Amino acid sequence: MLIKQRIKEFEKLGFGMFVHFGLYSMLGLGEWAKLQHKIPDKEYEMLAQSFSPEDDWADKLVETAKTAGCKYITLTTRHHDGFSLFDTKGLSNYDSVHSLCRRDLVKEFVDACIKKDIIPFIYHTLIDWHEKSFKSDFKSYLKYLRDSVEILCRNYGEIGGIWFDGQWDKPDADWEEDALYNLIRQYQPNAMIINNTGMSKRGELGHIELDSVTFERGKPQPINLKGSPKYVASEMCEVFNDHWGYAKDDLNYKSPAEIICEFAECRRFGSNFLLNVGPMGNGYLRPIDSAYFGVLGEWVTYFNEALYLPRPSSIEIINKTKDFILKHKNCYYLFCFNLQMAGDKNVALKLKENERYEDIFDINERIESVIWLDDGTSVSFAQNGSSTRIFTEPFKYGRNLVVRVAKISVKNLRVGEKYQ
Repeated sequence: MLIKQRIKEFEKLGFGMFVHFGLYSMLGLGEWAKLQHKIPDKEYEMLAQSFSPEDDWADKLVETAKTAGCKYITLTTRHHDGFSLFDTKGLSNYDSVHSLCRRDLVKEFVDACIKKDIIPFIYHTLIDWHEKSFKSDFKSYLKYLRDSVEILCRNYGEIGGIWFDGQWDKPDADWEEDALYNLIRQYQPNAMIINNTGMSKRGELGHIELDSVTFERGKPQPINLKGSPKYVASEMCEVFNDHWGYAKDDLNYKSPAEIICEFAECRRFGSNFLLNVGPMGNGYLRPIDSAYFGVLGEWVTYFNEALYLPRPSSIEIINKTKDFILKHKNCYYLFCFNLQMAGDKNVALKLKENERYEDIFDINERIESVIWLDDGTSVSFAQNGSSTRIFTEPFKYGRNLVVRVAKISVKNLRVGEKYQ
C-alpha cells in the first residue's frame, strides 16, 4: 500500500500541542461560550475591542511545547465563532488586525515555531457562527472558506498541515471537499490534511485526500484500511479538563498519570498524541497548564528514544493486557504499566522477597540485553527458544514514573543458528 512521505514524517512527530485561542479566551467560559451562553452577536463582537495578547505570547507558548517534547503545534486560526487570528486581507474585518492589538497573531505563532524548530499546523473551522452566508447561502460560504484557507496557505511559508473541524454540523451537505483539498495541494503539497470526524465517528476514514483519521477524546485503535487506496496516519486529540478553550472555573483536571498513560497508549497503535491547552485572553497559559506540560516533559525526557520513531510491533504479550512492545531497527521497547512502588509496608506496597513482575511473549530474535531507558540499569530476562520472559521489579521508593520503558536489544539469527 502506498505511503506518502508526508504521512511518514507526520508519524515520526509523535507528540503535538493543540491550542484553542480566540476571543472566547477573554471570557474564560470555554470555546463554545457564545453559543452555549447565548451571547448576542454585537456583545460578543465587542470583545475584539479589548483583545490584545501580550507581545511574547507565542514565544512563551512555543517554549512550553518545546520543553514538553512536542514536535508540532496546531493553532486555532479561526474557531466556530468566526474570529480570525490572521489578516483576512479584506475578506472580513472580524480578525486580529482589526482588534485592539492590530497584529497578525498567526504570523507571530509561525515565527515563534520556526525559531524553536517546531512545526506549525493550522486549525480552521468549517462551521461559522458569524459569517451569515453559512446559513443563508452555503455555496457562497464555501467560497469564503476556501478564500480564507488560501490566505493561510500562501502567506506563512511551509506549514505542517491543515486541521479542519465541523463537518459533522452539516453531515449531509456537499462541502465541495475536492475543491478545498486541491487548493491546499496547490500551495502546500507537503502539508497533512486532517478533517476531524468528531466524537461520534472516531477513527473513520473520509475523503481520499485526507492523510490522518482522528480520535477525539477517545482511545486510538488500529485503523481499518480495508478498501482504502492509501495508507493514512492517526491522531488522538485530548484535553486536560472539560474544555478546549480557557475556562477559569473548570477544575476537573485529569491527573498527570492519566495523561502519561494516554500518551503511551497512543504510541501503542502508532497514533500521534495532540494534547490541548487553552491560553487565557492575554495569550499566556494558566499556571496549572504550564505545570502539566512540565511534568509530561520530565517523563518524555526519560523515554524520548521510545516515543517518536518506534512503531507498533506484531509481538503480543501473553499475560498482560496493557503492556505492549514497539520496534525500531534492531531494538524493541517494552512499555510497562501498573508497576507499583516498593518500600516500607507503612508507606508503600511491600512485595514479598524476590517477587517480580513478568511479561511473557514470543520473539524470533536472540535478546542481547534489556535495560531501563530512564536510568540504564539492567532488567532480568530469560529466553528459551522464542519463548521470552522479562522480569521487572517495582519502582524503588522515591520514584514512580507511571509508565516505564525497557529497551530490548536483539540479534537476528543466521540461517541454521539456534538460540543459546
